[in-house]
Amino acid sequence: MKKEAEPSCSFCGRKKKETQILISGIEGHICENCVSQAQQIIDEELFQKHKKFQFNLPSTVKPRDIKKFLDGYVIGQDEAKKYIAVAVYNHYKRLNQSKSDEVEIEKSNILMVGQTGTGKTLLAKTIAKFLNVPFAIVDATVFTEAGYVGEDVESILSRLLQVCNYDINAAQHGIIYIDEIDKISRKGDNPSITRDVSGEGVQQAMLKLLEGTEVLVPPQGGRKHPEQKMVKVDTSNILFICGGAFEGIDKLIATRLNQSKVGFKKGEDKEVNKENFLSHISPLDLRTFGLIPELIGRLPVLVHLDPLDREALTSILTEPKNALLKQYKKIFKADNIQLAFEDDAIEYIVEKALEFKLGARGLRSICEAIMTDAMFDLPSEPGVKEFTITREFVESRLEKTNVSKLKAA
Repeated sequence: MKKEAEPSCSFCGRKKKETQILISGIEGHICENCVSQAQQIIDEELFQKHKKFQFNLPSTVKPRDIKKFLDGYVIGQDEAKKYIAVAVYNHYKRLNQSKSDEVEIEKSNILMVGQTGTGKTLLAKTIAKFLNVPFAIVDATVFTEAGYVGEDVESILSRLLQVCNYDINAAQHGIIYIDEIDKISRKGDNPSITRDVSGEGVQQAMLKLLEGTEVLVPPQGGRKHPEQKMVKVDTSNILFICGGAFEGIDKLIATRLNQSKVGFKKGEDKEVNKENFLSHISPLDLRTFGLIPELIGRLPVLVHLDPLDREALTSILTEPKNALLKQYKKIFKADNIQLAFEDDAIEYIVEKALEFKLGARGLRSICEAIMTDAMFDLPSEPGVKEFTITREFVESRLEKTNVSKLKAA
C-alpha cells in the first residue's frame, strides 16, 4: 500500500512534527504560528479602521463650539475655557499647515493655575472627549531626575504612545495634560546646596519636551536602561497643557501687589480683587514660587481658574451632564428607587462645601458621607420606591460622620 503523506501547514509548509498544533480544515491545515500572525494582521487592520486620528476639525467647528461643549460638563471658568478652546483650535490649524509656508505657526503651551477642586483636571478630561487627536493625562509627582528612583520625564510620551497604540505619527500630533505641575517647584533658592531630585531637576528635564525636540522614549514607560528598545518621538507638534493648585501663591501675589502700590505711579488705578488674588497672577509670581524661568518661558499662555462661589457649587451639583446628584439618582434607579433632593438640603450641602474650602471635591466628600447609609439600607428594603433627601436628613448624617474634620482651620 502507498504510504499516506505527512500533513503540513498549507500556509508556511511546516510538517506536523515541526509544529505544536496543526489545525485541520476542509482543504488543508494551518499551524499555530500562522494563526498567531493572522490574528495580529486582523487586529492591526481593524484597529486602524476604528481608531484613526484625522488631525483636523470639521469645518463647522469653531472655538465657540468647543467652549459650548465644555460648558456641558464644567460650570463657570469661562476665561479658562476660552483659552483652551483657542489653543485646541489653533493646534489643529498648526497640524494642517503646509510645510512650504514661510510663516510657521508656533505652538502655545498653556499653564492653568487654580485652587483645588476648581476644575483643572476636569477641563482636561472633558476636552479629551471632544478631540480627534491622541490625548494623555499624566501626573508630575511621579517624576524624578535621571538616575534616581521614580519615572523619567520621557515616560510622559510613553503614555501618549500607549493611547494611540504606538502609532508614532499620531503621537507626534497629540496633546498632553501634565497635572500637579506645582509639585515640582524648586525647594530652595540656592540649588547648589543639595540635589533637588523631584523639583528643579525634573523642570530642567521637561524643557526639551515642551520646546520641541526628538526624544528617545521607552515604549513601556518607567526608567531607561541601555538594553531597552527605544522609540524616537518628535515633540515639536505636541501641545502641552499644565495645571497646578500652587498652594500659597496667593500670598506671594498679595505681597507683590502691596509692594507695587508704594509711592506714586501715574496711571496705576487698577483695583485689586482681594477675594481672588489669582486673577492678578503673573510669570514673576511663578518664578518666586519655584518654577525656573526657562520652564515659564515655554508655557506662554498663563490662565487662572476662579474659586467656586455658592452659585457655582449649586450648579455643579445639579446642572452638568454628569452632575453629582444625577449620578446618585442613577445609582438608586438601578434598584427601582426614585431619589429626590429638596432645595434646602442642596443649600446646606453647598454651605458645608464652602466651609471646608475644598471646592467641587468637597461636594463629593459631603455627599458620600450623607448617602452611604441610604445606599447601604434602601436596596435591602423592597417596599421603598421613593426616597427624598431633606435638610434634616443631611444634618443628622453629617453629625454622625467624621466629615466635619475636613473643616479648614
